[in-house]
Amino acid sequence: MDDRALRVLEYHKIMNMLGERTVSALGRTYVENLKPASELFEVQERLKETNDAAAYLWRKGSPPFGGIHDIRGALKRVEIGSVLSIPELLKIGDVLRCGRIIKQFLTNDIPCDWEGNMALELGRQIKVFKQVEDAISNAIISEEEISDRASPELFSIRRSIRQKQDGIKDKLLSIIRSNEYKKIMQDAVVTIRGDRYVIPIKQEYKSQVPGLVHDMSASGATVFIEPLAVVEANNEIKALLIREQHEIERILQELSAKVAEIRVELGINVEILSKLDFMFAKAKLSRDMNGICPHLTDKRQVKIKQGRHPLLDKHKVVPIDIELGYEFTTLVITGPNTGGKTVTLKTVGLFVLMLQSGLHIPAQEGSEFGIFESVYADIGDEQSIEQSLSTFSSHMKNIVYILDNADENSLVLFDELGAGTDPTEGAALAMAILEGLTKRGIHTMATTHYSELKIYAMTTKNVQNACCEFDVETLRPTYRLLVGVPGKSNAFAISRKLGLDPYIIHKAKSYLSQDNIRFEDVLSDIEKNRTQAEKEKDEAAILRLEIEKLKDEIKKEKERINKEKSSIIAKAKEEARAIIMNARYESEELLGRLKELYNQGLEAINEKKLQEAREKIRNLDNIEGRLVETFDMPEYHEAPKDLKPGETVLMLNLNQKATVLEKPDSDGQVMVQAGIMKVKVNVKQLKRIDEQKESIERLNRVRVTGVKSSSVSLELDLRGLNVEEAIEKMDKYIDDAVIAGLHEVSIIHGKGTGTLRKAIHSHLKGHTHVAAYRLGNYGEGDTGVTIVELK
Repeated sequence: MDDRALRVLEYHKIMNMLGERTVSALGRTYVENLKPASELFEVQERLKETNDAAAYLWRKGSPPFGGIHDIRGALKRVEIGSVLSIPELLKIGDVLRCGRIIKQFLTNDIPCDWEGNMALELGRQIKVFKQVEDAISNAIISEEEISDRASPELFSIRRSIRQKQDGIKDKLLSIIRSNEYKKIMQDAVVTIRGDRYVIPIKQEYKSQVPGLVHDMSASGATVFIEPLAVVEANNEIKALLIREQHEIERILQELSAKVAEIRVELGINVEILSKLDFMFAKAKLSRDMNGICPHLTDKRQVKIKQGRHPLLDKHKVVPIDIELGYEFTTLVITGPNTGGKTVTLKTVGLFVLMLQSGLHIPAQEGSEFGIFESVYADIGDEQSIEQSLSTFSSHMKNIVYILDNADENSLVLFDELGAGTDPTEGAALAMAILEGLTKRGIHTMATTHYSELKIYAMTTKNVQNACCEFDVETLRPTYRLLVGVPGKSNAFAISRKLGLDPYIIHKAKSYLSQDNIRFEDVLSDIEKNRTQAEKEKDEAAILRLEIEKLKDEIKKEKERINKEKSSIIAKAKEEARAIIMNARYESEELLGRLKELYNQGLEAINEKKLQEAREKIRNLDNIEGRLVETFDMPEYHEAPKDLKPGETVLMLNLNQKATVLEKPDSDGQVMVQAGIMKVKVNVKQLKRIDEQKESIERLNRVRVTGVKSSSVSLELDLRGLNVEEAIEKMDKYIDDAVIAGLHEVSIIHGKGTGTLRKAIHSHLKGHTHVAAYRLGNYGEGDTGVTIVELK
């Protein structure tokens, strides 16, 4: 990538933001060495790192990276047999602890579909050395102190030192408190000089205290004397201190040897932790700027949807939509100063650099990018006083460099192309430069004020206009980018708004050529039509939303009416059926009584009544047949053909089995018998039943139930599982137990902290197959078991 483009597009500021999100110097080293890649597979690999780290960030939060140190120097020293210092061992202990915690963070409680996640794979490669970590933490308290528990020998030596020191203090205190020494003591205290206990004596009385002089005060009024009575004890302490130092050196040597054994694995751990720190820094940057990973394509194309410049306030910056490389390869952007033209150029260029560095971009889904081997940019005023170059000369020198080095795999950005010289010549040069780049297939974006370039973009293939919108009423840019629309010169409108004499404005217009005036009028019409179209579009969108709302309301009302209709019809059917069934039972009873009378010989009297009762029953059959037709079900069911007497059918509207008594008549009416009831129904309301098939299915269900009941245990042991695994296993077990016909089962979850028991009870509360549950009684497992009663 061109270094000047990296500088003018402010790539270093993005790297500073990325570096601030690392937690270690090793992670920042990766940031310092990060440059945009130009190969598609490498960019994909870099983006996958960011995506995979972001997945952890959203699911589990920031990883606990505290304790990453650069211990590579210490590892080289132990490789040649050197003994590490206490601070070096402390840092190694921190790295060991950090690696263990990060491994747990990355590998525990991970969804099964995360296989292939790069952060997960790196976490699995971290080696844990708990014994070495514990040995260092148990032996070292701080950067200056070794623990008494580092070894039994050190503990014994320090205990002896303390005992000797206590004995010396007691002896010296008895001396300074005696009446004999009170008048010759400068202060009644015991102090230390050169690791030896001494007492302060006035200068004039030093000959009265037999002992060794170790020090004298600055004024000379006080001498510090070690009495002969404690000289031997002080010597013993000195010897013990030497032994203590030797033991500390031995302990450090032993710890260094343990580190030397794992130096290779520890070096790999450091590299992995550094890489993870860098990956999560990229993910944090993406989170903070609401970034996304756009779609990558093997074509050199750019499509940005609602892109925001990452260095501007995301709450204030106006997003842009822009395309390049689809229908055109060159885009000419016009508009007023401070209207957002330069920001647009920088946004596109910086997005390409960020993406090819493996960073997400602040845009919306649907954005798409190809890979560019180089990005060139001529942006800003780089006048060189030392080289006596004017602004135009400086820009032209850079443009010459770009034209010499850019190819079809490059992205070229020009800000104010052709500015800084005579407008006519500058516009001509700009058109020639753009034409040359367009013919070579180089993707180019350029900003300009020249009207000639607007006309060139409108009339040239593969070149398109765009403009930064300006509100003449408020005299402020809206910062919206409009692709396909050339920007209108607003100088006269702005001047009139600011109060310039109309005569001057009229005079200025007279100096314009007729072509320029007509072109500006065309742009005015385009702008007017565009504004009107956008207004109508917004109104249409509002109307469309209202129509959609009305459609939803009508749909809901229709569903409510259909529901009520179905409910009313179902209720009417039930009531009608109940009435008919009651009347039929009464008729059957009446017919039975008449038969009894007939059998008793009352033929002449009751023959007429018997005939009337039979007629009523036939009428009821007809009524019920008509009822079935009245509440006919939807005729999506194909009517059975060639029904014969004796076949078994299902009455669809009553969901009742029946036997066919007669063949269907010419109207499709069939006489069937359901229980004691005989009724005529339409053949369309019947469904033929294969009783042999039903018997086989029923037998199979019995066999399945038998197999289940023989293999399902009366208890389920969930100890050692986490909550998610336990709930899933318990659900399957309860389903099997219900199928097997079990009425009561035991769930063993253990006592522990009670977390698993609470989760199980909470899940059982709303379970469809659970009638009740309770904790086990004495002899059943107490609070470690839950007894579940199944429905």
